[in-house]
Amino acid sequence: MQTKLRQHIEKIIPLTDEEFAVVFSHFSFRKVKKHQFLIQEGDSVNHSYFVVSGLLKLSYTDANDKEHILHFAMEDWWVSDYKAYFTKAKATMSLDCLEDANVFCLSLDDHNKLCGSLPKMEHFFLTKSHYGYIASQQRILSLLTTSAKERYEQLLIQYPSLIQRVNKTLLASYLGVSRETLSRLSS
Repeated sequence: MQTKLRQHIEKIIPLTDEEFAVVFSHFSFRKVKKHQFLIQEGDSVNHSYFVVSGLLKLSYTDANDKEHILHFAMEDWWVSDYKAYFTKAKATMSLDCLEDANVFCLSLDDHNKLCGSLPKMEHFFLTKSHYGYIASQQRILSLLTTSAKERYEQLLIQYPSLIQRVNKTLLASYLGVSRETLSRLSS
């Protein structure tokens, strides 16, 4: 499993064996069962997670008890409630396992130590942040400017395996439509 982490990092920066040993020493590993929460609203957020296998859901529940799915995190994704993680505030989102998952965990202290001891890792995390920011902007623009049908078609193109892994109720929430609307779009 550590090979997957190394391959993921090396898509952006090269690492020697010694450097990867330093990087890897900052992570812990966790097996998580389906329906288990890694983060719940109101919790302290102690880790950012790299998904080795499995599928997770990052969501926010509003005052009317309606769940809003920010994104699904599958293999090769990083996920956390980043506002709470970086500011040491309480979580406003929940991170739930939709499938059994294997994740590497990185505490903020270890993140900072790693970036301080290996500047190329700071570059790696900055690049990942940029990609995440771009993806967030694209998602917001999609929600603001495209029809439900266009969002569904974008999802099919971007994440074809997700359709097989997530039930229609969750997909509808992610797309910002009702389950009935999603059923019409997918038929």
